[in-house]
Amino acid sequence: MYDFFTTTNLGITLLVLGQVLLVVVPLLVALAFILWADRKVWAAVQLRKGPNVVGAFGLLQSFADFIKYVVKEIVVPAGADKFVYFLAPMTSLVLAMTAWAVIPFNEGWVLADINVAILFIFAVSSLEVYGVIMGGWASNSKYPFLGSLRSAAQMISYEVSIGLIIIGVILSTGSMNLTDIVHAQKGAGLWSWYWLPHFPMMILFLVSAHAETNRPPFDLPEAESELVAGYQVEYSSTPFLLYMIGEYVAITMMTALISILFFGGWLSPFPWLPDGIGWLLLKMAFFWFVFMMTKSIVPRYRYDQLMRLGWKVFLPMSLAWVVLVAFFAQYGAFWGTYARWTTGG
Repeated sequence: MYDFFTTTNLGITLLVLGQVLLVVVPLLVALAFILWADRKVWAAVQLRKGPNVVGAFGLLQSFADFIKYVVKEIVVPAGADKFVYFLAPMTSLVLAMTAWAVIPFNEGWVLADINVAILFIFAVSSLEVYGVIMGGWASNSKYPFLGSLRSAAQMISYEVSIGLIIIGVILSTGSMNLTDIVHAQKGAGLWSWYWLPHFPMMILFLVSAHAETNRPPFDLPEAESELVAGYQVEYSSTPFLLYMIGEYVAITMMTALISILFFGGWLSPFPWLPDGIGWLLLKMAFFWFVFMMTKSIVPRYRYDQLMRLGWKVFLPMSLAWVVLVAFFAQYGAFWGTYARWTTGG
């Protein structure tokens, strides 16, 4: 049996398919409960109950919504480019899912443990904007098109800052492999994690992640008061569902990245407790809660404020930080804290 799955083409295909499903299926099921929690937190801040009818405590509300989206009629606008119209949401979802191929959930628990994992994530995530642009253009309507252009400008602006922030982590580690980045943070529990030496950039990364995923208060591409509902306003039923799932998958990816890059991934915060996937999931859940609370309590930015923050504040700060980290790493400043490839964590 072992030889069948490791030497034959059919066996290798089935093995890879099984590994992919082992990541995708739990992720999609978890998204249903994440959406429920998002709505409950938002309701609690506004002193409402939120979903509380379908299932115990409303836990099955997301599944009821899923069925509703699937059985609703798909309405295509007159004059729309049908091929691009339907391709856009599928592109958005597939690219968001693809990035998970290089995320390590535990020691050795990764689909593709490649040495350029960071570059792979950047290559895939930078293509996600095309799903938004294609949807806005193919809808043959001005509001979706304006929303898609906003999204393109916004994602490009904050991807630059995120890239420079991650370069600082790469300089400290000496590797673009996510497993190596986690290993470099081993040592004295949470005090060895990168959140401490890279603290300013950790905050910038978290804020930039909100903008990169069109999450409030940076949800300008979906601003109801200005653009009706943004790039997906002409979508209904299953195509709209694909856009929504793709957005939530991208946000979950950001929680996984910040947990791995700055908070030790699957490493335990206390040296006397064992490491494991549970720690990574707890960290991701915490940062999802931060996303939920930010959505609930922070007012939306104006678009000029959004672009000013990205280009005039975050970009100079992240660029200056790369220079500082390179200097600290080269000369072993702060007892080698910024040169983990020599100290081993």
